[in-house]
Amino acid sequence: MRHELEDIDPAWAWAPFGPSDEQPWDLRLVTHLFRRAGLAAGLAQVDQALESDPQAIVAEMVERSRLAATTDQPGDELSRTILASGDSRRLSAAWLYRFLNAPEQLLEKMTLFWHGHFATGAEKVNDARMMWDQNTLLRKHAVGYFPELVHGIARDPAMLVYLDSVSNRKSHPNENFARELMELFCLGEGHYSERDVQELARCFTGWEIRSRRFRKNRYQQDRGTKSLLGQSGPFDGEDGIEIVLRQPAMPQFICQKLVKFLVCDEPPLSPRLLAPLVSEFREQGFQLAPLLQRILGSNLFFSRHSLARKIRSPIELVGGLLRALGGTTNVVEMATGLAGIGQGLFFPPNVKGWDGGRDWINSSTLLGRANLVQRTLSSPKTRFQGAGLAESLEQQGASSPDEVVQWLLERLLATPIDQDQRAILLSELTGGTGDREQRTRNTLHLLSTFPEFQLG
Repeated sequence: MRHELEDIDPAWAWAPFGPSDEQPWDLRLVTHLFRRAGLAAGLAQVDQALESDPQAIVAEMVERSRLAATTDQPGDELSRTILASGDSRRLSAAWLYRFLNAPEQLLEKMTLFWHGHFATGAEKVNDARMMWDQNTLLRKHAVGYFPELVHGIARDPAMLVYLDSVSNRKSHPNENFARELMELFCLGEGHYSERDVQELARCFTGWEIRSRRFRKNRYQQDRGTKSLLGQSGPFDGEDGIEIVLRQPAMPQFICQKLVKFLVCDEPPLSPRLLAPLVSEFREQGFQLAPLLQRILGSNLFFSRHSLARKIRSPIELVGGLLRALGGTTNVVEMATGLAGIGQGLFFPPNVKGWDGGRDWINSSTLLGRANLVQRTLSSPKTRFQGAGLAESLEQQGASSPDEVVQWLLERLLATPIDQDQRAILLSELTGGTGDREQRTRNTLHLLSTFPEFQLG
């Protein structure tokens, strides 16, 4: 796979995709786009998308997400109720409700990306309001101006509490945020020195949190000269951030992470293949919306190098199933189940966030993933378009066993299964235990245990 990617022409890779006889705009590509740019295509979206142009769909996705970034979204009322209780562990339910119901799926998907990138854990912060305010900040800038997002997260109370920078004194500068700003947030390893960490930490002295609000304590600010990444001056925190953002490694680092999140888990793309993206990101002044539009509308995104080349995260696995089928469920129970298989929203494992890819899968989580799907399908609170699954599929034109299986395979899988696997599904649907509704749900659960179902 690495060798194949090395042979790709970068200009072709990031050129706008156009349907052809060899690669038509069909159901597989439609579901691929919506699966990567959100959780899955809703029932009404598929037919509409098939009649549209892929570039127009991507452009509309990005623009609608940009416009929606500062408006109220589904789940806000639930979040207010949860915030009143002060229970951080219930925040994930509010976000899940929003994720499943928000029309702008790309906005939620990118908020999830930044939540993993600027990872902050509620277990340590232990303040539901701070955590929800950070989530709102990430959403506001998720498809916007990257430097503004970085400046915002640098002042974010939850982030500063999480990285022990709640009170940064000139006599003892805290290096945690300075280090992670360069290593995990902007540059990556190998693009700074330990001296740079120490000098950047001095820039942030005087930054503190009081009553859940960021403030600068000028009496604790180190006003001396700092030498940072080849520059010297009496820099403060904003100056330090700008110096980091101007490093050549920054756009390369961000483009690499976005491509991994949206296009393929592995292998990492070479600097040569990323070069057109990096150049455009820089030329667009580090605006995220044009970069996302370029990635999601590219030849590489719609090629075999991307199709089924990602392992679904837990929320993509269960949330995508519900979204594709018009399903609703108890989001509190779902949030608990997701945490049990490695993706507790607001509770990333550490400051690096979720590694993703192959790390989602092991013998324990594979069983847990299948069990969570089974619990979701078995719950009386899980409905499909307000009805049963069998009735809902019939409304979509899938009545016979062959039609039901085919519909599920086309909407839920990123890669085909073989005839033996298809026969197993048909056998469960026609000869399994229970009534028609129970057999249909059992068939869907069986499908979720297939290796192919883990790929997105």
